[in-house]
Amino acid sequence: MTEFIQALKKRRSIYALGTNVTKSNEEIEALVKEVVRESPSSFNSQTQRVVFLFGDAHKKLWSITEEALKPLTPAEAFPNTQAKLQSFAAGKGTILFFEDQDVVKSLQEQFELYAENFPVWSEQASGLTQANVWTALAQENIGANLQHYNPVIDEAVAKEWSIPSNWKLRGQLVFGSIEEAAGSKEYMEDSARFKTFG
Repeated sequence: MTEFIQALKKRRSIYALGTNVTKSNEEIEALVKEVVRESPSSFNSQTQRVVFLFGDAHKKLWSITEEALKPLTPAEAFPNTQAKLQSFAAGKGTILFFEDQDVVKSLQEQFELYAENFPVWSEQASGLTQANVWTALAQENIGANLQHYNPVIDEAVAKEWSIPSNWKLRGQLVFGSIEEAAGSKEYMEDSARFKTFG
């Protein structure tokens, strides 16, 4: 098994997170920045944007999310939602992934033939970047799970951290020390997933 495949297998959704991470905030930032720089984007457009939340800012995000979800969640289900959000807040930090819509629009204007594809390619770049960052953190024995509370929290997040209006929130990667390993993973049958010709 190659080191790359081993790295992919190590990247799992870790929900029991803590703050006992040996790397400093600065080291985590440096790692993520390098991964983002090396993650592909169509036309090398580099549409990916990232915001790091540590400490009180990290906890604030999950408080904002709780406030946003409360009126949208049935009362009997809200305690479970609160518990889930508290598990995120218990981690070391959150990485917010955005896509710069001004760059997407500019590319649509420059290359009209591909105009309808640029939003799709932007989403693909975001997904690739999120997966790459997640895998890189796993290699450092930092657990993480990926959340998507956008667009419910978009406006409050933008206001709280002065996010440019052209940055579109695409995901929230919560990370921290691994307090409990992920369970076993099931895989569907190859025959239902792959086809080979020639």
